[in-house]
Amino acid sequence: MAAIAVEGLRKRYGSTEAVKGIGFEVAEGEVFALLGPNGAGKTTTVEILEGYRDRDAGTVSVLGVDPERGGSRFRERIGIVLQECGIEDLLTVDEVLRRQAGYYPRARPVEEVIALVGLEDRGGDRVRRLSGGQRRRLDLALALIGDPDLLFLDEPTTGFDPAARRNAWDLVKRLGELGKTVLLTTHYMDEAQYLADRVAVIAGGRVVAEGPPSSIGGRDVGAARIRFSLAEGLSESELPVKARRDGAVFEVEAPDPTRALHTLTGWALERGVELSGLTVTRRSLEDVYLDLVGR
Repeated sequence: MAAIAVEGLRKRYGSTEAVKGIGFEVAEGEVFALLGPNGAGKTTTVEILEGYRDRDAGTVSVLGVDPERGGSRFRERIGIVLQECGIEDLLTVDEVLRRQAGYYPRARPVEEVIALVGLEDRGGDRVRRLSGGQRRRLDLALALIGDPDLLFLDEPTTGFDPAARRNAWDLVKRLGELGKTVLLTTHYMDEAQYLADRVAVIAGGRVVAEGPPSSIGGRDVGAARIRFSLAEGLSESELPVKARRDGAVFEVEAPDPTRALHTLTGWALERGVELSGLTVTRRSLEDVYLDLVGR
């Protein structure tokens, strides 16, 4: 059974239809990312899935329950990390988590959760003394304390420095290893690429693409880009393949990169030419995303 199943979801605010017949599924134990620009309908969709906003049409099942009718048992099975969470600054990390654990009949041990999010040396610190990254870890600890089956992570690493983001990514990966299902929203394409098993791109209230990050939008079958530099005095007209020049760098669009590389490197070896900085890449997830949502 899918952890989340959505079909024909619609939501209107006055004369504006924010969500226009969205449909997708998230498998149990999967990390699924919703991508899209501001105003695309992501937040509305997630709030409906969490049970905090009513829908106008469509069917929604979250952990086998319609979230509009989900009671306390449903809420015990989900964890939510908002973009900003208000936590009393004067309480300690340990106090905040012990209070939260009291709301759940089968809470995880506080010490275990503190260790899971990497705050084991901060349990006695007041919240106001935590750094931004440490507060975000506490937000995640609060979502995990009830041992949920499904977590909603809304822009979980916004404002993080690169090291803190990597640490947060490793933590989300560990959640997958624990068998948790994760629905993630993010504006960072590298984050979606690293974390998500599948992504859905929402634009204008509709899902415009869905699939693994490696293949969505035809990334895995599109033309590759071969880039390199040549010694001064050589021009693109001398190359055995069609190329365009961008300053000191030559770029080849290659539908068949293996054949193009063979031709190019054979030519270079025959003439003793160095192909400096040679790289072969396909379109990035960001390239595909910008095409899908409109630059």
